[in-house]
Amino acid sequence: MSDMKQRDQAYDAFVQQLLDGRLAPGSFVTQRELVALTGLPLGAVREMIPRLEADGLISTLPQRGLQVAAVDLRLVHEAFGLREIIETAAVAHFARTAPASLVASLRAAHARISAQAREGVTEALIAEAQATDWGFHDAVVAHLGNGLVSEIHRVNLIRIRVIMQSRVALSPEVLPPAFAEHAAILAAVEERDADGAAVALRRHLDTSRRRALGLETGREADRHEATSPRNPDGRETPASHDSNGREAPASLESNGREAPSRRTA
Repeated sequence: MSDMKQRDQAYDAFVQQLLDGRLAPGSFVTQRELVALTGLPLGAVREMIPRLEADGLISTLPQRGLQVAAVDLRLVHEAFGLREIIETAAVAHFARTAPASLVASLRAAHARISAQAREGVTEALIAEAQATDWGFHDAVVAHLGNGLVSEIHRVNLIRIRVIMQSRVALSPEVLPPAFAEHAAILAAVEERDADGAAVALRRHLDTSRRRALGLETGREADRHEATSPRNPDGRETPASHDSNGREAPASLESNGREAPSRRTA
């Protein structure tokens, strides 16, 4: 097996460990521990580290070693901001050009999961719904046919998934409104309404960001969607902002640090 292939396998194994929660954000890890976690030789682990650093997934700190990327307020804002830039442009293109058969397939998959959720949400259904959720967003961006954008989006989605895993998971309470948001996007796509699809997706991402910040649960998302004022472009008008113009979440302590997150049950 080539050194490059082993390096790529080590990278993939690291990402999977991160997404599975076996590597905690902000934790320190040694190269030897990475060998044990990935099951690959030390040489492959050493070669993957520069790629992980370039992707912002790990940092080398002098005198301290390797630190897994931490989840903080800045990362949440920046990762979701980048996601909005990429996905709103992608969904507008998707609405204009996606094959009707692909749109119908996505709608059917979402409708089936939503129907099953009304009968009762199981762990197996949540796992299937999560895969369908990420698969939908991946399909929208992949349809751009732009390898550079897809690679940027791939790395950013790793950050997003770590954020969501460490703060709020898809749950019986969150699943129905999240899939209703997807249904609204797909309805606009089916009508070939590019602007409407972009607005619906922006609302969906804003709700996801608010959940990640601990500002709302599934039921609060429903109330927020119904009552929040919106700008002409469909984005919500936030009630308050921090010194950088970003929304100041209620889940921050008085000293500026994040208070413990509120996870959905």
